[in-house]
Amino acid sequence: METVTVLQWAFDALLGAALLGLAWQLLASAELFRAIVLFIAFGLLMALAWVRLDAPDVALAEAAIGAGLTGALLLAALARLESKNETKTNHKDHRGTEVHDGQR
Repeated sequence: METVTVLQWAFDALLGAALLGLAWQLLASAELFRAIVLFIAFGLLMALAWVRLDAPDVALAEAAIGAGLTGALLLAALARLESKNETKTNHKDHRGTEVHDGQR
């Protein structure tokens, strides 16, 4: 079995702390775009953690599916959500109350 040097131990500790910090920021974020970017960064760091654990196949799957594909789908969903919210316009009916599109 390979001996772990101080530098390797320090890198692993830093990687673990970075993962915990990213996870905390991701869950505490109120902005959706920031949360998605942190999710992608978390997935990439998690892939690096899998490499450190000698599981390159899991690391590739995490990077490709976890960070890449899922992150892209989340960004696309956020873009559609924001564009849908921007196209909604508020109208007032004859009594002065607000009516959203499709509720007239």
